[in-house]
Amino acid sequence: MYLRTTKRRRKDGSEVRYLQLAHNDWDAAAGQSRVQVIYNFGREDQLDRDAIARLISSLSRALPAGQALAAGVGGDLEFVESRPMGAAYVLDGLWRRLGIDKTLRTLVKGTKRASEVERVLFALVANRAIDPSSKLAATSWVADRVAIDGLGTLDADACYRAMDWLLEVEDDLAEAVYWATADLLNLEVDLLFFDTTSTYFEIEQADDPAEGETVGFRTHGHSKDHRADLPQIIVGMAVTRDGIPIRVWSWPGNTNDSALIRQVKDDLRSWRLGRVVWVADRGFASAENRRYLQRAGGHYILGEKLRAGTAEADAALARQGRYHRIAGNLEVKEVVIDDGAMRDRFVICRNPDAAQRDRVVRDQLLAQLADAIDDTDKLSATERAELTGSLPAALRRFLRTTPSGLLRIDRAAVAAEEHLDGKFLLRTADPTLTVEDIALGYKQLLQVERGWRDMKSTLELRPVYHRLENRIRAHVVLCWLALLLIRIAETATGDTWRNLRHHLDQMHLGEFASPAGSFKRRTATTQTQARILAALDMPEPREFSELRPATTPAA
Repeated sequence: MYLRTTKRRRKDGSEVRYLQLAHNDWDAAAGQSRVQVIYNFGREDQLDRDAIARLISSLSRALPAGQALAAGVGGDLEFVESRPMGAAYVLDGLWRRLGIDKTLRTLVKGTKRASEVERVLFALVANRAIDPSSKLAATSWVADRVAIDGLGTLDADACYRAMDWLLEVEDDLAEAVYWATADLLNLEVDLLFFDTTSTYFEIEQADDPAEGETVGFRTHGHSKDHRADLPQIIVGMAVTRDGIPIRVWSWPGNTNDSALIRQVKDDLRSWRLGRVVWVADRGFASAENRRYLQRAGGHYILGEKLRAGTAEADAALARQGRYHRIAGNLEVKEVVIDDGAMRDRFVICRNPDAAQRDRVVRDQLLAQLADAIDDTDKLSATERAELTGSLPAALRRFLRTTPSGLLRIDRAAVAAEEHLDGKFLLRTADPTLTVEDIALGYKQLLQVERGWRDMKSTLELRPVYHRLENRIRAHVVLCWLALLLIRIAETATGDTWRNLRHHLDQMHLGEFASPAGSFKRRTATTQTQARILAALDMPEPREFSELRPATTPAA
């Protein structure tokens, strides 16, 4: 398709030019191409140029952003390149709104390149949120595939230096960022959720221990990714009830979860958060942790083990009482255990839908077990022992051996499991919380699970391309900062970062050159992009930037 010009000479000898939109069709019968006129624009000297401009603009919306910019080039202008800019612009706006840029420049002011360090760290955070890659790949991403204000190029050494400085100022930065975020979002920190995960490394051997240590940083431990064959590290995260991550921690891969929440409480003590209720799952529910979390007026909501739990938990589960519905399909019952030395409140939560699923799963397991032990009475004691050892643990817990050595389904174990269908057990010593607050507060622990999912998928916490402990720790901090920014964006817009990133990255910054100089111009803001920026209370980026006149050769 092309613009075709035809000419006609009038009687007075003047020439009139007409413009047509045309394309060529191949005429197989005639063996030649024939012109097909699609639209007549009329006389060239009587064109409605504004209408033509509107048509070009409308057609350009069907093109990718970079091609749309190139299509609008005319005259002596040369289109040089275009890069996505929208997502980086929004992240940079949130970064500055939280004062992270000023905080970093203040914290690293002893260096000669404080401003450069801040821009490099922002680029690495933006890379996690937009196009996660290794630090080496991030250098080419900045150089060739994204527009970041104040940073044209990036080298790997600058990345590593900035990461080392980040780790040195991590404590002060985390506190400053928290208070800025609290002011921006009016955060409620009455409930603080804490949980851990693990991330593994595809290396053959664990790290050698550092001097004075018993194990290396990357070492084997209980893997929450089901990769016990590979070395790992443990990562912890504290999250508000709104899902805003306020800090992360990293520990060697064999660290036991139980004691970690005490270190986290100590690290946040200087923040003066006021009255905080710590919420964590049953991996942190030791007596020592409960006592520690109550120091300085603190409180806790902790999950308790239903099976093989404490004597108090068993007593709470055995207590009779009625459930009442509080939200959706969640039913609760409160039990208070008071032995004179301590007075704890237990809340038994039951989900009827989950109870039905538990029954279905158990019936399937019992059917498998019944089939596995059928006709085993004919086997020898040795053969029955071998069969028992080969059964999965999920089946063995419903199996008993009679005094004569025969295999039978343990009906008492089945009845005990039926009593726990669809239930989970919570514990607190706080007398001011309502039963609803306790149950629904604990349910919000899913916010941390959501944070781990985004850390591992959207931000690609793994694979980690570093081998030094301090660089691995810095990488985790970068992922936390990226998660913080995208959570704030999601909270303000009510949309997922995946969708926001898709729309924002259609905003491109194009570079143009001419004999008079060069400049950069962005694509027009779409309606969706305008809505996102309005929700974030951000102005649209400048349409034109970096105007540079051509240098005049010396005479």
